[in-house]
Amino acid sequence: MAGPKATRREWIGLGVIALPCLLYSMDLTVLNLAVPKLSEALKPSSAQLLWIVDIYGFLIAGSLITMGTLGDRIGRRQLLLIGAAAFGVASVIAAFSTSAEMLIATRALLGVAGATLAPSTLSLIRSMFLDPQQRTVAIGVWVTSYSVGGAIGPLLGGVLLQYFWWGSVFLIGVPVMLLLLVLGPILLPEFRDPQAGRLDLFSAALSLAAVLLVIYGLKRVAEHGLGWVPAFTIVTGLAVGAAFLRRQRALAHPLIDLRLFRSRAFSASLAVYLLGTLVAFGAYIYIAQYLQLVLGLPPLQAGLATVPSMAAFVVGSMLVPVIARRVRPWSLMAAGLVLAAVGFGVLAQADGAGGARGLEVIVIGSIIYSLGFSPVIILATDLIVGSAPVERAGAASAISETSSELGGALGIAVLGSIGVAVYRGMMATGIPLGVPPDAAEVARATLGGAVSVAQQLPDPLRAELLGTARDAFAHAFQITAVISAVLALTMAVIAAILLRQRSSS
Repeated sequence: MAGPKATRREWIGLGVIALPCLLYSMDLTVLNLAVPKLSEALKPSSAQLLWIVDIYGFLIAGSLITMGTLGDRIGRRQLLLIGAAAFGVASVIAAFSTSAEMLIATRALLGVAGATLAPSTLSLIRSMFLDPQQRTVAIGVWVTSYSVGGAIGPLLGGVLLQYFWWGSVFLIGVPVMLLLLVLGPILLPEFRDPQAGRLDLFSAALSLAAVLLVIYGLKRVAEHGLGWVPAFTIVTGLAVGAAFLRRQRALAHPLIDLRLFRSRAFSASLAVYLLGTLVAFGAYIYIAQYLQLVLGLPPLQAGLATVPSMAAFVVGSMLVPVIARRVRPWSLMAAGLVLAAVGFGVLAQADGAGGARGLEVIVIGSIIYSLGFSPVIILATDLIVGSAPVERAGAASAISETSSELGGALGIAVLGSIGVAVYRGMMATGIPLGVPPDAAEVARATLGGAVSVAQQLPDPLRAELLGTARDAFAHAFQITAVISAVLALTMAVIAAILLRQRSSS
């Protein structure tokens, strides 16, 4: 049943909401460019450098559930403005950090502040756009703002790093947040749940610990393979998560209302969203390495090669709301997933060293799967948020974004581990004779290691090792692309069956 139509004020407010979303994704991507200059200036240890890069995403993922529920209690606009102010202050401190420890601490604060942005903005959209068709359009704009931020972040960061010091990349967000603090109180309405109780701090701590432990364990699996430390971390995180869920059932005012999961639309859309991000993130890590380490493209050209994919996602995000007026959501999502599977099938044709099909296959395949995933991201998000009561929109938004973070971590860990196993299996017997044992061990571990040690070898041996390693990586990429295609087709069946039953019931 359609609700009242949004007015010009809501649509202008949507533009304000898009600002922090754009910045959020920019901050996720821009730091990687600054790592060389940052390392030279602050001289962090290898462990400190990992925490500088990772802690922002860790604390975003771990704080989303708490922040989403907090917005329902204190007001979504108020939470957004508090987060924007904290983000701006932390950005300035990060830009002028004088030690690795200081930068780690400010990146942690940026993560907590960044966790306020996605659930508060998405829940505001749920409250501002009550008409389902208009809400789908608004969520399309919301999703597009993240894509645009991810696309322009590296380009803008590269320009700043060419002319200024490493900390300049953190100052990109300060004017944006100042603009939000000025326009937010004028253009954005305030919404809160009048029946909400006090925030349960112990539940907040449990949710933070559970998500952090699981994501940290998955990241360790992706980097070092399955071992007892990451396995113990993941199992501990799952146990803490189970304790969190038991506590929610016993509370009068839980951090997460588990009744949300009784909705088939909510649960099925959440599953499709999680698996969709799993597949998308798993493919992305291979594409980035393939472009640079197999095809030998410099970083700038490799980055430009990914622009068509991002542009395709933006175009798809704009078309989905228009198509959704005539096509049922479950049907459009299923069709998108089939298209994404076709894109992965194209990626599976990528050649190894010296092959004729490299760059063209990557560009065409990534364009196809980006177009295919755009209806999944928009419509799954719309169904997740739209199936929750307005007063629980913050919590529903936080669950949606947390599933995305977990899906991305799972994709990198699972598909990354499969690819590493295939690569190492081929390299176990593929190292050319004459390569020193120490260098051979490094080359067997990763393609990056093989490229590094090959530079120290004489010409014929170097070319042979590089060719073998690049062929092994390309084969691993092909296998994971086929797995991704199968997963996408499986998700198409889930969307078609579960969400179709819901729409017809």
